[in-house]
Amino acid sequence: PVKLTHSMAALAACAALVLPAAAADAGPKLRIPDFSNLRAKAVNSEDITLDGLLLWLAKKVAPDETGDADGDAALSILRDIKSLRVRTFEFANEGEYSREDVESVRKQLKGPGWSALVQVREREPRSDVDVYINTDGDKILGLAVIASEPREFTIVNIVGNIDIDKFSRLEGQFGIPRVDRED
Repeated sequence: PVKLTHSMAALAACAALVLPAAAADAGPKLRIPDFSNLRAKAVNSEDITLDGLLLWLAKKVAPDETGDADGDAALSILRDIKSLRVRTFEFANEGEYSREDVESVRKQLKGPGWSALVQVREREPRSDVDVYINTDGDKILGLAVIASEPREFTIVNIVGNIDIDKFSRLEGQFGIPRVDRED
């Protein structure tokens, strides 16, 4: 996994709080392809979508923020979320998915309303991580994470009012990948 230093993570969190207002013309919901052709090739794939009825049910069972357990706090974040989509594909060999598969989604983050928080590029082993937010004034309307390596990639898209301070508690839950951090 891509390694981020604590200072990079802190910088990303601070940037989310002080970014200037951006137009939200494109909207925070990404058009994520079906990827059924890749699902057949993958040794492991995850397709998680929480919206509509499922998200409503998750919100109903989410506790009030007065609870102090990490799990309770993570579930309480869902209260302002409209949808959560995670697509993860893991392959046995390199080259079983094309960069164009991922780039079709990554290109959308160049549109109006999206601002980069973190962009990490590593040559060996080749890996890319992009974290973007979609804003309207001082509100964060959406978040997108695209992480790709030679044998796997993950796309996360969250739509709704996002509190970045609370969001880090979702790492490792609901299919959202953990990011290894170094001091």
